Amino acid sequence: MKRTLCFLIIYSFAIGAIAAKPLQEKFSKAAFYAVMKAGSMADVDNELALLSTLLPKERDGYAGALLMKKADLVKKPKDRLKYFKEGRIKLETALMADNDNTEFHFLRLAIEEHAPKIVKYKADIAKDKDLVIKNFNSQSPAVQHAILDYCLNSKVLHREDFSPGS
Repeated sequence: MKRTLCFLIIYSFAIGAIAAKPLQEKFSKAAFYAVMKAGSMADVDNELALLSTLLPKERDGYAGALLMKKADLVKKPKDRLKYFKEGRIKLETALMADNDNTEFHFLRLAIEEHAPKIVKYKADIAKDKDLVIKNFNSQSPAVQHAILDYCLNSKVLHREDFSPGS
């Protein structure tokens, strides 16, 4: 009897814990770009967890950008360098696998423009800028919005670059 009672109590706690767990959200480009713009460490970690819903081909580019964002949020220089390198490898790997992915070129451009000189990550700014401008109209509305929003604080990309007829 005691054994059955213990089992029922443990079982009901387990079921309660599973039921209380919120349903996992799906990855959203709009939410991703909001985190890239002004997210906290918790926001970045949450977005990284949401990436599990994506295919590996898509996941690495976003994960790389988020890890480099995370590098900007941590305090220790050693951790900053670790996250930046890990993110750089993921983003560059994603670009090698899909060099025509304009969105990943935009992410790299945004990171390159603000990366500290010491990490020497600025070699592809002009190439990425040209590709983003050329393929802007073929991007999803969320990505187009992110690009135009980014233009407000960019020294490289400007809203005029995306005017009709460009």
